[in-house]
This record gives sequence, structure tokens and C-alpha cells, in this order.
Amino acid sequence: DAGVHSKAWYAAVCDRKMAEDALYRSNKDGSFLVRKSSGQDSRQPYTLVVFYNRRVYNIPIRFIESTRQYALGREKSGEERFDSVAEIVENHQRTSLVLIDSQNNTKDSTKLKHIVRVS
Repeated sequence: DAGVHSKAWYAAVCDRKMAEDALYRSNKDGSFLVRKSSGQDSRQPYTLVVFYNRRVYNIPIRFIESTRQYALGREKSGEERFDSVAEIVENHQRTSLVLIDSQNNTKDSTKLKHIVRVS
């Protein structure tokens, strides 16, 4: 278990559009939630959705079968791995998360500050 179900930031029944709409409404940098990934792929079970600088970022949360751990985004060497999704959130409430805009090829960073609830 990823440790998400009891968490305030976990939006159990929420698709990408609902998540993005909720974050645009919050309009606060560092607003976030975690939702189930659209693809229903066991290797990418969740998505971290973050609002920053008037944009919404959907960051895949990967499940690494070999180590039973979780990591953010595409696989890269030296990436941080966590034992649960909750650990990812707790870590990035303390340390900044790098946000990569693939369209404009820019990087920003923010901490996860405001839990957004999907109504």
C-alpha cells in the first residue's frame, strides 16, 4: 500500500480535468493533490498534481517493482526513491520539487504547501 488512502491530499475519485480545475481555483503556488493515474498502469499508479506560477503540472509517480519503492517523473540516474507516496509528499513539503515545463523547456521549483480538496 502506498500510504495514500487516509491522507487529506489524496483525491480518490478524481480525473485529470477535475484535479486541474481544483488547482486553478485554488490559485496558490505550491497547491497540490495526488490522484490515481489515468492509465491504470501498475508501474505508474498515481500522479502528483502541482500548481505553480499559474500552471498545473501533472507529475507521474512511478512504482519500482524491483525495490517496491516510488519515484517521481521519468526514470533517471541517481533519482530519489521513497518507500511510500506519503514519503514523497512529506519530503517535498520540506524540500523543493523541481517542476519541468517540457513545452518551454524551463525549470521552476516549489514546495508542496497547500492541500487542495476536490469537491
